[in-house]
Amino acid sequence: MKDLILLKLGEIVLKGLNRRSFEQKLMGNIRRRLIGLGKFKVSCLQSTVYVEAESEDADLDAAFEALQDVFGVVKLSRAVACEKDKDAIARRAIEYLRDDMLRAKSFKVESKRSDKSFPMTSIELSQYVGGELAEAYPNCEVDVHEPEFTVVLEVRDLAAYVHAQPVSGAGGMPVGSNGVAVTLLSGGIDSPVSSYMIAKRGVRLIPVHFFSFPYTSQQAKDKVVELGRILTRYCGKMTMEVVPFTHIQEEIRDKCPEEYFTLVMRRFMMRIAERIARDAGAKAIVTGENLGQVASQTMEAMASTQAVLDLPVLQPLIGMDKEEIVQMARRIGTFDTSILPYEDCCTVFTPRHPRTRPKPGEVAAAESRLDVDALVEEALQGLERIELNREESL
Repeated sequence: MKDLILLKLGEIVLKGLNRRSFEQKLMGNIRRRLIGLGKFKVSCLQSTVYVEAESEDADLDAAFEALQDVFGVVKLSRAVACEKDKDAIARRAIEYLRDDMLRAKSFKVESKRSDKSFPMTSIELSQYVGGELAEAYPNCEVDVHEPEFTVVLEVRDLAAYVHAQPVSGAGGMPVGSNGVAVTLLSGGIDSPVSSYMIAKRGVRLIPVHFFSFPYTSQQAKDKVVELGRILTRYCGKMTMEVVPFTHIQEEIRDKCPEEYFTLVMRRFMMRIAERIARDAGAKAIVTGENLGQVASQTMEAMASTQAVLDLPVLQPLIGMDKEEIVQMARRIGTFDTSILPYEDCCTVFTPRHPRTRPKPGEVAAAESRLDVDALVEEALQGLERIELNREESL
């Protein structure tokens, strides 16, 4: 009995004339995620993606687990196909769901009939197959209100399908369907979560990390690289841009008023990120800023750091509580790495009394002693690129 995986689409089904392009992007992402798990056939019909094993070494269990993290999929099911005949469907349900039916104490049947030429209504099919299952498994009672186990039948164009209640997928939009953005990735809790949330909206990401050796250690850099690799589980392969930031921070320390250290530093980060974005064709910059969380995240402070940009800044965490962010970090698997005790460049030369509500022009005046263009060019010349592959984080 050969089974397959059914993937249900989310927001893609609401698209109009460009819907097919979203489906193609999703299927491409699915095929890439299945590399190394064997040969599979991936096809899309009636808002459902079908994943079928085509080789003996195809690992359907591993495929099912991996596809739960693909953005654009809202539900997944392991299913088995059969001919569109009520008796064939009943026989297949009795055989395929045997272990589940033996474990459960109660069940119900739900039917979906997209092929309207099928001679029974959905309710009639559910009643018929439910009766056959009840007779085959007398110790499992019918309970249509609060069943322990749900049998799902789908009568579609090509065949009928039998499966259990589907599990939830990652949702969102296929990565790459909504453009490219640079994401500022530090070693903290927030930036990996903000990167995840923007990737979920279909954005392909270019992580940028600012590294200040020897003030920050190699372990701190390795920690951020590992966070990036964890994110590839959802975002796919990425190339991290590591920016040498030591000289810029030393220049800020030596020539700028202390209360503006952090704000001037962040303006440099934004300038460098925008240059990287333009070179890569990215259309936005993503940050993990959260309103009021730290001194540099007041409205006035964020306005001063973003004033040097032309590209939009995407801030998915801006209105979230810290506990909400922590919960999401735990769920996506970045939290334990984020709390490792290796600090990043944001903690270098932290002012004792930071300016929290700068007036327009104050920060520009504070950095006027610096050769901004030369420092930005120097940092860009020293970029290190690190390929982040999902397999390396498993």
